[in-house]
Amino acid sequence: FEVDLYRNEAACQTPLDRQYHQEILKLEKAGGRKNYRIFTYTDHDRFTNLEEHCQKVTDSDDEVPSYLAQRMATVRRRRQDRRPIEGSSLKSKVITWEPSEEFIKNNHVINTPVQTMYIMGDLGPYGKLGHREYEHVLCTIKVDSNGVITVKPDFTGTKGAYRIEVDGEKRELWTYTVENASAPVQQEDEEREQRLFRDSLSSFIFFICLFLQPLPGALRLFVNGEIVSAQGYEYDNLYVNFFLELPKCWSSPAFQQLSGVTQTCATKKVGRDNVAYFCYLFTLEMFFTQEDESEDSLPQWPVLYFEVLSLDFWQRYRVEGYGSLVLPASPGLHTFTIPTWRPVELGTVSELRRFFIGGSPELEDLTYVRIPTTFQGGRLSRLGFRTKTTGTVTFRLHCLQQSKAFLETSALRQRMQSVLDRLGGFTQQSSVYNVLEAFRRARRRMQEARRSLPRDLVSTAAS
Repeated sequence: FEVDLYRNEAACQTPLDRQYHQEILKLEKAGGRKNYRIFTYTDHDRFTNLEEHCQKVTDSDDEVPSYLAQRMATVRRRRQDRRPIEGSSLKSKVITWEPSEEFIKNNHVINTPVQTMYIMGDLGPYGKLGHREYEHVLCTIKVDSNGVITVKPDFTGTKGAYRIEVDGEKRELWTYTVENASAPVQQEDEEREQRLFRDSLSSFIFFICLFLQPLPGALRLFVNGEIVSAQGYEYDNLYVNFFLELPKCWSSPAFQQLSGVTQTCATKKVGRDNVAYFCYLFTLEMFFTQEDESEDSLPQWPVLYFEVLSLDFWQRYRVEGYGSLVLPASPGLHTFTIPTWRPVELGTVSELRRFFIGGSPELEDLTYVRIPTTFQGGRLSRLGFRTKTTGTVTFRLHCLQQSKAFLETSALRQRMQSVLDRLGGFTQQSSVYNVLEAFRRARRRMQEARRSLPRDLVSTAAS
């Protein structure tokens, strides 16, 4: 079929077709070429292009392709020449209002370049090989840009042979098998591959252990948090602004962001409350370094401060509530529902101002929710500061702790119930434990010495 097609130079369209034309002329001068039962069509052959465009869903001769199939038949999925777009580069146009036909073709389907080869079988009668109507696809091999090889139909294996029934006078039945004839891997190559895999795995484990190795006398705290929802507030379109305060002896990596703001979320009616579901994720990493183990005071824990605000159609924002959350001292999953409040002024003027033009009394320092950072006294008075209870915010925190204090003996670890005990009261507990252990050892030695004495001497001493 290909010899008859490419013998005519007018039928050649691509450089590969013209190359076939020159090869066929050389074959004819050399005496021609014999046809074989099994041959192939490669990715660049004309049969491969037509085969992808003319595939049917059923084996019916009366099948009519749908409108979508006709339109998709013109979309080339193989050998795309477009350069890949870098993931870090920003697109200048997020929306293309007037897409061209070429743009639609290139973006309508998942564009994974694929190379295809068809293994064909000429099932014509003996002596009549080379006719197009007797060609049948025995196997299709596709390789994509990711290196994935797809063989259809699959290797025969333990299954029976595949069958092809040829339409004609004799209705011949052909059977064939598909086998993997690749050379098996040599024993030394397989051992080298396994050794390389073990070395890579050991290097990876060493890197992980080096990365996760705790600092001497320190605690590493990971928090994977989520701002789940906010409910019970007066206005709609809520968002949450939060930041983390690190007390004394706490630090964080340079790349760690200790503040953030959620997206603006509209509320919906759930029961009697209007609930805004944020599902906003954030990650925190902190280090605690104990400067002096002789200190009797327990370490202070980081605090998460947040404020809830609302934004209306006219871009007027209002403070809906303030709140704080002390990070849990125990590892694991924790869920908190924190109530909030906001400052108010006496009279109706402030409420009218809040309703019509937005704005409301705000805190200049968010740490005033608990104990302000500028406070140095012994007692903090909030007398005369008027507030109003508002809604609640739900947090979900996954906490992970890592410290060398967790690597002590099991007996000592049983006496330390929380990480605060491990860090704050570590010195006192360890000293008491050492005294008790020394007393037990001395008592055990005295009992063993008492058993080794003669009985008459023990009885005399007892009398």
